[in-house]
Amino acid sequence: MEKLTEKEITILLQDLKGWSYQNGSIVKVFKFKDFRETFATMTRIAFECEAQNHHPDWENVYNTLTINLNTHDAGGVTKKDFRLAGAIEQLVNAN
Repeated sequence: MEKLTEKEITILLQDLKGWSYQNGSIVKVFKFKDFRETFATMTRIAFECEAQNHHPDWENVYNTLTINLNTHDAGGVTKKDFRLAGAIEQLVNAN
């Protein structure tokens, strides 16, 4: 998978509401009702990550989930990260 340029990343981010490019990753902070809802969503996301064999750097504090995506093997952001971000959006918005 080929590393995307900042220009390519900026263009692709236009289709992902709330995501931004920070420190070599695409990033989004999600807020949920409570810890239970947050953790349940993380579990659904984890199954999708396994299916895509692509795993985020993420952090959970109570009702907040921060997700950072980049492709370590490519040394930056690739289309693989955008595929996973799109799937995450579908999972989060399905509730």
